[in-house]
Amino acid sequence: MTDFDDDLTPEKDPFEEYEKAHDPEASERAYIWRTAIGLQRVDGLTASDYLYETAARNVSGEITVGEAAKLIEDYYRTDRKQSEPRTEEADKVAARISEILSEKGFTLSPAQYLSIHKRLFTGLYKHAGELRIYNITKKEWVLDGDTVTYGGWTELRATLEYDISTEKAFDYSDLSMDEVIRHLAVFISRLWQIHVFGEGNTRTTAVFFILYLRSLGFDVNNDLFEKHSWYFRNAMVRANYNNLAKGVHETTKYLELFLRNLLLSEDNSLKNRAMHISGNLDIAESDAQKQDIGAEKQDIDLEKRDIEALIAAGLTRKSAANALKLYSAFGLSRFFGRSDAMEILGLSHAPASTLLKKLAEAEITSPVPGMGKGKYRFDPEFFKRTEE
Repeated sequence: MTDFDDDLTPEKDPFEEYEKAHDPEASERAYIWRTAIGLQRVDGLTASDYLYETAARNVSGEITVGEAAKLIEDYYRTDRKQSEPRTEEADKVAARISEILSEKGFTLSPAQYLSIHKRLFTGLYKHAGELRIYNITKKEWVLDGDTVTYGGWTELRATLEYDISTEKAFDYSDLSMDEVIRHLAVFISRLWQIHVFGEGNTRTTAVFFILYLRSLGFDVNNDLFEKHSWYFRNAMVRANYNNLAKGVHETTKYLELFLRNLLLSEDNSLKNRAMHISGNLDIAESDAQKQDIGAEKQDIDLEKRDIEALIAAGLTRKSAANALKLYSAFGLSRFFGRSDAMEILGLSHAPASTLLKKLAEAEITSPVPGMGKGKYRFDPEFFKRTEE
């Protein structure tokens, strides 16, 4: 299926105007906020407009990052009712990540790892900074609903201490850059797999990893964690999953692609669908591209028919085009939410929310029971009607 223009123009980057002044410090602050906000998407969270406004004041130099974080904390002391669930968490954690990433100190130690979690989630999670005392499983989209085998709760501290002490003793001196990246991918994916905490593991691991990479001399001031935080998480999932019955083996190749882009400024394609264990999503995309080359007119006719049906249901032409993008990515069987729409379509949180609301109101999508608020699936009946 050919590409379409974005459904809605993404909100203006609130930090862009300050970077145009070629102020290195403003650019650094903008990178930090983008990373902090982007990392909320690994848990399907999006920041509020107030967070963006406050962050922009810090990027411009009007207030310090500490003052920005305090404003966010004060904002939620008024017991405000948010239109979106967990917005308070997204705002507070983003501000706290920005504070941590603005600091220069770092120690490769279990204490540092636990401290980051405590700083990020105090007042939000009851056991912030504490090891979980139960075993966990998590259904993963990239594993077709299966789960990674996470660390057993009785061995969490010992495993954490072992992994970090082993990394601390590791000698990088004789490694090529390819070997360095492969080793880093193994280290961070194994650290994440322990899943020391009940919640917030990916965000804690990402912040810890960024600080560690800086301590190794890497410049990580780019938009990878902002734009591809979900890819980062899925890549760690794939690095820790085996299912020999289905011919699936753990692999760090996807995480290595992310790190090559992050550390070497390469431009490797980072597509979540390529990691799906079924292989069908990536194959489907490849087949669609081949079909586009050999039968463009047929594809255009099908797209035109679907777009016209979507427009007839009340969507604008751009909304219809973006709906087809989502349909191409998820089909009829897989569910998706706002963070997925943001990832696939390149939209910011408000336009993505607006699009999902339009699709639901037009009964093109329907809520998915049992998956939490804000998860949808395309309605087979709607697309069946378009074929009649």
